[in-house]
Amino acid sequence: MPKIKILIVEDESIVALDIKRILTNLQYEVTNMANDYYSAIDSVQRNRPDIILMDVNLGKGKDGIETAKEIQLNHDIPIIYITAYSDENTINRAISTNPMGYLLKPFKKDEIKSIILLTLYKLNQISDFNKNINHHNLGSNYYYDLDNEILFYKNNPLKLSIKEKKLLTILVEAKGHIVSFRELEYMLWPDAPISDSTLRTLIYRLRTKLEYKIIETISSIGCKIISS
Repeated sequence: MPKIKILIVEDESIVALDIKRILTNLQYEVTNMANDYYSAIDSVQRNRPDIILMDVNLGKGKDGIETAKEIQLNHDIPIIYITAYSDENTINRAISTNPMGYLLKPFKKDEIKSIILLTLYKLNQISDFNKNINHHNLGSNYYYDLDNEILFYKNNPLKLSIKEKKLLTILVEAKGHIVSFRELEYMLWPDAPISDSTLRTLIYRLRTKLEYKIIETISSIGCKIISS
């Protein structure tokens, strides 16, 4: 069985080496010890890890939370923050990236071990959930169950209106091809004409629930699923 690969993003070399030693003793593979935004992004591209241990304060430039957000634009990699910051503002910013954990410095070996084991347990739960439903992976941890017209973020169902469900079903079934606005109008409102703003508002509402990551609109033409 391959080892779990973990990237350490920490600007203090002594702390990074200490974390690496703990992870190595726990039989995990450390892919790299990045010390800033740029080296973290580069390391993810070169050798994608299974988990990232992310310090919040990375010195100059973008901090760990901004770095995590950038990584999450293209990769679904679990983030665990390891930081000395426990103020409300920092915690709320960290929460916006949906981390798997938030560990305060100074930490102990057992705390590192526990938080990684908990993360792996959560990941296995998500994996089992994904195998048990007939869904389409939309990217960015969004899944759509076509049979029951249910949208999930990770394993949590999101509430959609009837028209939003129908719109998302049409776009998912199009498999990444553009569906014209005219086609959408006919399929969604076959019995009555609608104003231009009605369809635009519906698309906007659905895109909002998907954090603008999944549906791309092409001006004056139509829209499509970016990743399906």
